Order: sequence, then structure tokens, then C-alpha cells
Amino acid sequence: MDSWPVPSGRVHLRIDAGCLVCWGGFGFYLLARGEISYQELVGFIAGYVFSMLFLSPDLDLSRSRAFRRWGILRWLWIPYASLFRHRGLSHRLLLGPFSRVLYLTAIVGMIGFVLSLLGLRIAPSVPPWRILAAVGIGLYLPNLSHILADRISSALGGRG
Repeated sequence: MDSWPVPSGRVHLRIDAGCLVCWGGFGFYLLARGEISYQELVGFIAGYVFSMLFLSPDLDLSRSRAFRRWGILRWLWIPYASLFRHRGLSHRLLLGPFSRVLYLTAIVGMIGFVLSLLGLRIAPSVPPWRILAAVGIGLYLPNLSHILADRISSALGGRG
């Protein structure tokens, strides 16, 4: 039996972009009905695009496109890639995206701590919970499609 190829980074990106068109269309429908605000839709799309490009489950691979997209900042993800074996925790439906958001939050927190030691105070404002939820959903969905594409491919005989 021929093995089914595991989706490449480009294929994952195409899947995510296609899903974004669908989710975005649904978001505009909800906006037109008055069920969500413009800010919530923008938060969702921003979270989705950021996650699609920069928070891929494949950040556990130091040679992945997702890893390289970080450019000169890709070194920030070397410890993450060292902590997680490929398709391990980083590819879990809930823990994978959570691990990357938590990791990135820790980095931002450390930067904030260093800035406070230097006497620079940053007072971030917290957006309303509905906008935070929209951003969170946007961050999660590309990870879901990536993981499901990998699982479907593996079930059809692809390499893991």
C-alpha cells in the first residue's frame, strides 16, 4: 500500500488560509447580524493570522518554516524545540497551543520584568473578555486544523 504523505508546512499554510476564508466569512456574517463587534472580528483574524504564521505546532522542529519565520528572533524558540519532541505535546489539541501561548507569554513577561528593573514601566490595558476570547479562538483554530491534518494523514498511512 502506498503511504499517504504527511502535509508539508506549505500544505498546512494553505489549509489554514482556506479555513481562515471560511471562518472570516462566518465572522462577517455574525458581524452583519450584530452578534459580534468589529473589534472582536479583527481580534479573531489577527490572532488567527499570527498563529497560522508564527505559532505552528511545528515550532518543535528547528528546521521548520514556522521556526524560520521568526527571523532573527527564532533563537527564542530553541528551548521550546528542545523541550518538546516532534508530534509530542506540541501536537496535542489543547496542550499544544496552550504550551506555545504560555511560552510566548513567559518571554514577554521576562522582557517586562527586565524593563521594570531598568526603570521602564509599562502599564498594559486588558481588552474586554469578548475580544480576548476572539483572539484566543483565533490563536487556537489554525493549530486545530494543523493537528487534524497530521492525524488524518497518519491514519491514512502517512509517516509520523
